[in-house]
Amino acid sequence: MLYPWQSQDWTRLNDLRSQMPHALLLQAVPGIGELALARTFAQGLLCESPRDDLSPCGTCSACQWFASGNHPDFRAICPEIMADTLPGADARAEADADKKTKTPSKEIKIEQVREVIDFASLGSHRQGRRVVLLYPAEALNVHAANALLKTLEEPPEGVVFLLVTTQPDRLLPTILSRCRRVVLTRPDDKQSTQWLMGDAGLDAATAAAVLAEAGGAPLAARTLAEPEERSWRDWLLGQLAQGGAVDAFACAEQLHKGNLPGILETLQRWCFDVLAERMTGKPRFYPAHAKALRQCGDATDDVRLLGFLRELAQQRQVQNHPLNTRVLLEALFLQYKQLFGAPASL
Repeated sequence: MLYPWQSQDWTRLNDLRSQMPHALLLQAVPGIGELALARTFAQGLLCESPRDDLSPCGTCSACQWFASGNHPDFRAICPEIMADTLPGADARAEADADKKTKTPSKEIKIEQVREVIDFASLGSHRQGRRVVLLYPAEALNVHAANALLKTLEEPPEGVVFLLVTTQPDRLLPTILSRCRRVVLTRPDDKQSTQWLMGDAGLDAATAAAVLAEAGGAPLAARTLAEPEERSWRDWLLGQLAQGGAVDAFACAEQLHKGNLPGILETLQRWCFDVLAERMTGKPRFYPAHAKALRQCGDATDDVRLLGFLRELAQQRQVQNHPLNTRVLLEALFLQYKQLFGAPASL
């Protein structure tokens, strides 16, 4: 399935078919349908009766196998925790008996990469290409990345590796250098707003607000519009709008069992907007909160804001491995409180 804004990217990818690179890295901002595009392209490479625009026919044996997750010349791997995100993916990294007692992994492990390396070394079942899809590529742990690198350096004949990433800075430079990078197009606001109004049934004002909050990514915006997601985010924005009066411990208590990446993302975007309001008067993510952003900006300075944004960026790098979420959030919200000159009370 392709989204309305992906026609240009679809053409760019298919223009590569005549001299197909052995490894493609699809780089995107999160929430624009990058995985859907990669899967459709993979299916198109394997389809035995493609349409005029090289999109998969959906009816041939290859397409039916692909849809059921059983195509013999296709492999997809992702972290165990994302097994439901990528249909037909091999997210197994440990024995089934171990899974019952262990938290699903957030990494792509070396065992998974070894399996696709073995797959790539075999001949094609359908005398065509073989395709390997990795999503998200930044989830490769160090050992898995090094194992994959050896295969990318000496790629088997007829195998195409599709790596999808939203955080290319977390990939090994050597992997980046061995892939043909394709930066996917960010949808324009008008097209995205129209899609949100049609697909999610949002009114124009709500669609515009969540699209801004999502940084222009329509699929992420659709998620942000869901009632459960809006509930905690609106509560957090109300706390952040208080600046130095924020209740750091209440924030940690309320949020520590929730979505840590989403919490850090919201905090990071809010602080970015406080800085943007100070410098340009034009917040990017939360224009509806311009007054509160202005009041926060007036109570702090650029140096403190930039320092805190650097701290948040560092925490985003290790957000999937927090030692203690409550303690981390308490520390971060106390730091936020201190941006505005209010002393932290213990």
